[in-house]
Amino acid sequence: MQQLLTETAAVQTVLNTFLGGIILLVSIVVSINSFVLSYDIISIGAQEDRLRGTVEFRREVGQLTDTEHSTLNPTSFLSMMVGVINQRANELMTVTDELDGSDAEEIKAHIKTILQTIEYVEKSVDQTGGGEFSTLWLGLDLNLGPLMDRSRVLHLAYADELSDSGEDRFERLIRAFELITTGRHFFKTLYYRREFSMLSRTLLIVSLPAILATASTILAINANILPQIWVLGLSPLLTFVAAAFTIALAPFIILTAYMLRVATVTLRATDTEPFVL
Repeated sequence: MQQLLTETAAVQTVLNTFLGGIILLVSIVVSINSFVLSYDIISIGAQEDRLRGTVEFRREVGQLTDTEHSTLNPTSFLSMMVGVINQRANELMTVTDELDGSDAEEIKAHIKTILQTIEYVEKSVDQTGGGEFSTLWLGLDLNLGPLMDRSRVLHLAYADELSDSGEDRFERLIRAFELITTGRHFFKTLYYRREFSMLSRTLLIVSLPAILATASTILAINANILPQIWVLGLSPLLTFVAAAFTIALAPFIILTAYMLRVATVTLRATDTEPFVL
């Protein structure tokens, strides 16, 4: 390693490459900020429509859970909605009295699957301890798409045999699925906005010192001026270059960490799309 680092021209070339990459990252930060800000820079009419939609959603969730005010942080929302789905799935059990034989058993099997899923979610929410990212991850991992689609299929299949009360119970359950799916995808959107905003801020904070440190290292190596500091028996050259590489890599490590986290969340949120690969 000592012999490799004595090739100062190669070291300078690598550091120059890092320096250009860090400057490019600053441009990426500006683009990310423009993307995030574009969501909020809209006309007053669009702002009014967005607010109206939010108020309507909160009102419907409040009516659904029989509460005047719906708390919409991920943990409380998920807990309230799984409770509603659990209640409406149990109410749907009365529909089986209107059907015979295998038809009733088919609906009972579907209700049993829903209740098992809800029981797993309730236990998992308690285990997360209210952690924001843990609850978001649990909500995205909750595979409600097939259950919602199956409920629609059964509703349509037995619509002619069900009473008005039976059809209403099916519709109420399906609506609960739709609301929890809408809510968890909105939380995913909020998570993306927060993560990209934090990424922009963190990269800006880290990039400027990294640029200064990398440029100073290149000049120091070119002038053959190295600090004579021995650390844990390592030579000054090895310590100096290792520190320079660590600082130069910091912005790229931060970008990689954020992108991996966002990409993982995205892969977890595809169950309600029209087609799934």
